[in-house]
Amino acid sequence: MKLIVNKNSELLDYLYEHLDMPKKRVKQYLVHGSIYVDEDRVTQYNYPLVAGMKIMVDTNSKNVKKMPFEVLFEDDHLIVVNKPSGLLTIATEKEKERTLYHIVRDYVVSKNPRGRIFIVHRLDKDTSGIVLFAKDERTKNQLQENWNEYVSLREYTAVVSGHPKEESGQIVQYLKETKTNLVYVSRQEDGKKAITNYSVVKSSKHYSMLKVTIETGRKNQIRVAFASKKISIVGDKKYGNKDGANRLFLHANRLKLYYPVIKKDILFETAIPNEFKKLLSNDS
Repeated sequence: MKLIVNKNSELLDYLYEHLDMPKKRVKQYLVHGSIYVDEDRVTQYNYPLVAGMKIMVDTNSKNVKKMPFEVLFEDDHLIVVNKPSGLLTIATEKEKERTLYHIVRDYVVSKNPRGRIFIVHRLDKDTSGIVLFAKDERTKNQLQENWNEYVSLREYTAVVSGHPKEESGQIVQYLKETKTNLVYVSRQEDGKKAITNYSVVKSSKHYSMLKVTIETGRKNQIRVAFASKKISIVGDKKYGNKDGANRLFLHANRLKLYYPVIKKDILFETAIPNEFKKLLSNDS
């Protein structure tokens, strides 16, 4: 099934308007990677359309592998996923098989035996949220080499124990790392500079939900920033929070970057995990 775009729009809205089928089925085609725009597979509902583009709906598509988590975007050059908490992005000496990289690679190869993926950036094992993989070396190199210039927003949601002294603020620190991989704030300005901005979204008796944006991408930056202010992130056993939570309450929920393949900015976003909201609503 083919369509020629006749007006500027967003992908899902355009499909709803121009496909004679139930909206639920349209969404399924999009989620399962059966929609192509100018021959690139696209899964992002708000993908920008421009008049003249060609849309193809592969109604016969059958995916061999099913992802155990959300695919936020996919075309022939990039795949963006919502990583769950507790899953390593890439292999380590202790864990080589159960990683985000292996799961996404298997998914890509199931649809294209010659398919490959390349890590563009990563999240801590315990942090959930948006992670990008390139499907070719050129895209990987373009994104990695220009990461600071291309990325205009890196936003997280965090739940901390306690309440910040100010409703919003900026934390500027210099970070070092021990031989045992523990990051700490250096007293002298000889570490790597880390800039963390925050604002309070919601508060309860014992917790605060924060919107966090970072201007630098240092290891464990957000976790160390709030631990140093005595309001550790809930579930952060590494940096002093022993509240018994079953996960780290830190989620990368928005990422905006310039995508050189289509020469436009794209905003990727995910919902805030339900357990974050429940923690505050149940805290009386």
